Amino acid sequence: MGIQRVGVVGFGQMGSGIAQICAQAGFDTLVREVDQSLVDKGFQRVDGSLARLIRSGRLSEDDAKAARGRLRGTISLGAFEDRDLIIEAIVEEIGPKKKLFAELDTICPPATIFCSNTSSLTIVEMAAATRRPDRFAGMHFFNPPVIMKLVEIVKAITTSDETVATLREFVGKLGKTGVVCKDTTGFIVNRLMVPYLLGAIRMLELGVATKEDIDNAVKLGLGYPMGPFELIDYTGVDINYHVANVFFDEFKEPYMAPPPLLRRMFLAGQLGTKTGKGFYEYDDQGKRKS
Repeated sequence: MGIQRVGVVGFGQMGSGIAQICAQAGFDTLVREVDQSLVDKGFQRVDGSLARLIRSGRLSEDDAKAARGRLRGTISLGAFEDRDLIIEAIVEEIGPKKKLFAELDTICPPATIFCSNTSSLTIVEMAAATRRPDRFAGMHFFNPPVIMKLVEIVKAITTSDETVATLREFVGKLGKTGVVCKDTTGFIVNRLMVPYLLGAIRMLELGVATKEDIDNAVKLGLGYPMGPFELIDYTGVDINYHVANVFFDEFKEPYMAPPPLLRRMFLAGQLGTKTGKGFYEYDDQGKRKS
């Protein structure tokens, strides 16, 4: 029958975007958060995103209303017992992810496929916490999921070819392009991007140039839509710090270790747009101050 009912665990910035595109693609989508206030905040993000799509002419009001009608929220993991696919989008730490999947494994039927939206963690370590390692894979969306066209489908050494084929078909129905890669830290994109971002921070630490000039050089010289410091602030200093630690733990390469400045910003709670201050400062709407 294929995938018809989707569950998304985590209704934050990534989870809300993933849930929205699933609902827009016609899937019955259920999202879970730990309390109702977070569920409500997630729906506020979705409603705002749908409104922007309508204003830009990329989505009709009728289609937006239909998508919203296919999306429901819950605070109970038990409500996921009828899902064909679960996509996890919680905190980027291995412990909470393993605990979540172990609990879901006792709730969902054996045929349910589990996927993690992790950007760096080892898929097989999470799969080992369940009794379905053959139906466990990575499904890494990019931020913002509503706009970005790429999804990395991560095949662990335990993931079956049938599971990969099912996920390829699903990603295609979302209107995304799926690329398949091995279960190696950082997968494809972050394996290339993380050392670049950390290198930019080290350039700043060494006084090679200002953050503004480094960002402008990357945008105008390389044609990137965002400079490295703009991107770190957007994705979160905390996320980048955790990912750098995962990279260093895996590869033990000095250039993959988090630079001192990144660690100190993390400890200070200067996390980027989400806190109003990172490498740059932002207003309450997340817009950069001049």
